[in-house]
Amino acid sequence: MKKIILIAFLIIFLEDVSAQTYNQIEIFDISKEEVIKNVLMNTDIQRDAESFLKGITGLYVRIDPIPREGYLVKVPLEPSVLVKNQWINELVDEVIIIFTTREAPYLLIFDNENRPLFFTFRGDTESFLEKLNFTP
Repeated sequence: MKKIILIAFLIIFLEDVSAQTYNQIEIFDISKEEVIKNVLMNTDIQRDAESFLKGITGLYVRIDPIPREGYLVKVPLEPSVLVKNQWINELVDEVIIIFTTREAPYLLIFDNENRPLFFTFRGDTESFLEKLNFTP
């Protein structure tokens, strides 16, 4: 039941694309179930997010892909980015990077039918977090 509530909250969290917050990155604390920080989007962060999408290395396969602890970093992409590889062929307008204490970060993307897709990737997340002035 808690998973259903968390997924419902996550969907609401993801659909918050009002004009004011669309150009902001949101950092969501999973255990607190709230946004703890907003950061204005900039071209460096956009480039990092695009490089993460280009660096997709495979599907992230777990029965429960949303951890109990950690952070979700929602990055709006403007303009949208075409992600085309053997696992996905979609125009992506936002990406969520999931940071946990137990494993390497991974990506969450919603396809055009709003289905969640999780991916492993290569990329410099330390530099990305420094640009956000955030330490998980």
